[in-house]
Amino acid sequence: MSSRIEDYGLIGDGQTAALVSRAGSVDWLCWPRFDSDACLAALLGDDRHGCWSFDPKSRVTGRSRRYEEDTLVLQTDAETETGAYRITDFMPLRRGDLSSLVRIVEGLSGTVDLAMVLRLRFAYGTMPPWCESAEGGMTARIGPDRVSLVSPVAVAIADDTVTAEVSIREGQRLAFVLSYASLMDVVPDGRDDARGALDAERALDETRRHWRGWIARFDESRTRWPATVKRSLITLKAMVHDLTGGLVAAPTTSLPEVAGGKMNWDYRYCWLRDAAFTLGAFLNAGFVEEATAWRDWLLRAVGGAPDRMQIMYRLDGGRRLDEYHIDELPGYRDARPVLIGNSAASQHQIDVYGEVLDCLDLARRAGIAITPHHVAVERRIVDHLVAVWNTPGSGVWESRSETRQYTYSKAMAWAGFDRAARDGQATEASPDRLEWLRTLRDQVHAAACREGWNEGLGTFTQTYGDEALDASLLLLPIVGFLPADDPRMAATIAAIERDLSEGGLIRRKKAKVDGPNEGAFLACSCWMADCLALQGRHAEAVAQFERLLAVGNDLGLFAEEYNVPARHLTGNFPQALTHLAIVNTALSLCGPVLTRGA
Repeated sequence: MSSRIEDYGLIGDGQTAALVSRAGSVDWLCWPRFDSDACLAALLGDDRHGCWSFDPKSRVTGRSRRYEEDTLVLQTDAETETGAYRITDFMPLRRGDLSSLVRIVEGLSGTVDLAMVLRLRFAYGTMPPWCESAEGGMTARIGPDRVSLVSPVAVAIADDTVTAEVSIREGQRLAFVLSYASLMDVVPDGRDDARGALDAERALDETRRHWRGWIARFDESRTRWPATVKRSLITLKAMVHDLTGGLVAAPTTSLPEVAGGKMNWDYRYCWLRDAAFTLGAFLNAGFVEEATAWRDWLLRAVGGAPDRMQIMYRLDGGRRLDEYHIDELPGYRDARPVLIGNSAASQHQIDVYGEVLDCLDLARRAGIAITPHHVAVERRIVDHLVAVWNTPGSGVWESRSETRQYTYSKAMAWAGFDRAARDGQATEASPDRLEWLRTLRDQVHAAACREGWNEGLGTFTQTYGDEALDASLLLLPIVGFLPADDPRMAATIAAIERDLSEGGLIRRKKAKVDGPNEGAFLACSCWMADCLALQGRHAEAVAQFERLLAVGNDLGLFAEEYNVPARHLTGNFPQALTHLAIVNTALSLCGPVLTRGA
């Protein structure tokens, strides 16, 4: 059975990432990209589906772990009856097309005998490669994929599994290097396999310097939670694809939102809905280069046809995200199906147009250069939004049932017209167009206030004519649709605080009386803190935010949701939207920031 979600740590090289369990097993790795097929997939099954572990032969009496300060270098310590050892895990920055995962085993005391097991299983845990011994390790090939292991000890190969006996004594350091290169790639030394000569200790020093140099750009005095913000920023940077600037929503797929249920989505793609959250977090934290790269990724993905814009794309802006099942994988703790791809990409979601226009407005106000592409995309999105803003859609939570008129979607349509009018003024649009945009903005606002408000309940509701509360309504004051202290907005915030709170965290929707429920949606707790702050309730906002921080794992990583009764993280992990919300809230609670509604 898979380890708990909170038992995993993240390492990465800017183009892919691996998850390492508290026991020191690498249970998830997609090579060569975040959205490639997994070759280690025990996370969604068990050891048979691919893992790389070092297990002590003597009884373990204690474990601890940490990131080296301000890095993505993970240390895992274990004490046994015969001694103690440490595994240092990291992925060096890419050298050309070669990607490597390095594991340095270090003796801390006594002598510990370890059994190393490397079980590569491509095609999401289903296909073992052909493995053969090579000088100083082994090589593995299957189709276009080639992997090598450089090992300081002899390895054996049997039943498509690579094993080794490792005896580590105090003061000794042994480096194991697993490297990948496609048959189509050119490896640095020109060999026909992936066994590039990597100096593990030198790579470790370079990796430390890279991460510490990058995060040093953040001004710690900006927040009372500097360690939390830095860890979230490093995590977000680890999920940005270096070559394209795209941010994956999470490096995982099919980690369930409901225990043992079917809400198991693939999050290894780039969501346009995260556009303004992403840009705001990077800009407010001082990372203009990353914010600009994200804006540029967004423009490339949309291209010249905003009327055919999808809600999500592949890392390179590709549009095909066909959804299918991997029936051979049993799923995380038997949560089926395991899904690859995401058919929600083709959903009609009106709020996304507003999110993109909001993002472009943030970029302009931050001083990111406006390009002709920026202006053209904005104009074409507006022209398309005119035609579709009042049509039903699937909503911010990507409902797969019948389309509806979602209140938040209409508020974001308003935001889109509002930002376009503001940007149009900055780019000297014609007076007639500016007046037209302002008229549209006011019409949409009036319609949303009229149809999204339930007079009997005294709150805004999820959809027109409905009675359901929805935590996405917390975003209305954040994007400037209504002030947080407007009586209608204040009543809605109070209702969400009362009816959607579970253990101090905020759910997306009201819990069902019977049957399993999804967890509390962690980003919503940040949005609640933001709303409380906007109402001048600063102490309550801080308390709300710190309640959220309390449910992260020991490494400072957060999933999409938290199961309050069972006290564990749930959903894909680590989740970009959660970490984005943490950065934005931690900064806004402590001083002026570039806001979406200003």
